Amino acid sequence: MLAPEQMAIVEKHQDSWPVNVEKIARELGISVYDVSSWPEKVSGMIKKDEEDGGESGYAIYVNENHPSVRQRFTIAHEIGHFLLHEHLIGEGLVEDVLWRAGGLSNRVETEANRMAARILMPSGLIKEAYGQKIRSIKTLAKEFEVSEDAMSIRILGVPYRKII
Repeated sequence: MLAPEQMAIVEKHQDSWPVNVEKIARELGISVYDVSSWPEKVSGMIKKDEEDGGESGYAIYVNENHPSVRQRFTIAHEIGHFLLHEHLIGEGLVEDVLWRAGGLSNRVETEANRMAARILMPSGLIKEAYGQKIRSIKTLAKEFEVSEDAMSIRILGVPYRKII
């Protein structure tokens, strides 16, 4: 269940783009760590971690070998799990980029992806950018520090590579 005070923390950090997801995680009491030893297919994970977790007792681990836009989406995705699925986290929810990107994701993963998009690309900021004549998917993605596919899915509902 999404707590109003948690959404207030997210919204507080959505006053300008790019949204600082690490600040959101910290304010939610979640520690964020980079991991260099993971295989390419693993993007990140969130887990209950009494030793390394923040005030909430949770920690997000991100594959530091991935592009920064991927890392930002992964952090937002894991925050989505924390906000929506805390009861499912336990020893960890591991995010495999190939599994998720391959269209095999389940309802829980889809919900976390949607929350990540809402966190990184809030509709109010997209409208503001549009009002400032920032209108191409490519430019919006660059400004919001997300992938072109993520921005295209957020605005048009389809990946960028399918519209070009």
